[in-house]
Amino acid sequence: MEQDAIVDYVKRTFADTTVLRPTDGPGAGDTFFVPTDDPKQFPFATIVAKNYGDFDNTSQLDRQGIFRLNVGVRRDTFRGLFPDDSTVHDPAALDVLMPHPVYASQSWISVLNPSAATFQSIEPLLAEAHDIAVARLARGRS
Repeated sequence: MEQDAIVDYVKRTFADTTVLRPTDGPGAGDTFFVPTDDPKQFPFATIVAKNYGDFDNTSQLDRQGIFRLNVGVRRDTFRGLFPDDSTVHDPAALDVLMPHPVYASQSWISVLNPSAATFQSIEPLLAEAHDIAVARLARGRS
């Protein structure tokens, strides 16, 4: 799948979502999905298309055409997907659902260049991430 197809899916599926695609600054070239029109809200999913120095470079996003879809899920969901902490994942592998190479401890999952079939398996995870973000936003407003 292409990045734009993922963006289109999120926009069609989660009508309240704002898609942020900065053209300058630290997030330039990446995509952030937030559950409101307030760009200061924490995203529930992102598409990252570049390395971030030594902090986040193990996915080797500097390869031509490579991007990483990242999704924040519930801890129970994360543990269900990845029950064995000792499993070693190759963060540069394409089309493999895996713990996020930096934010796994916060229950974020990732996949590099997902195929249509892999993306279909991620759709319910995106819905869960969106629900979490909407609930967080509602708590903040009450």
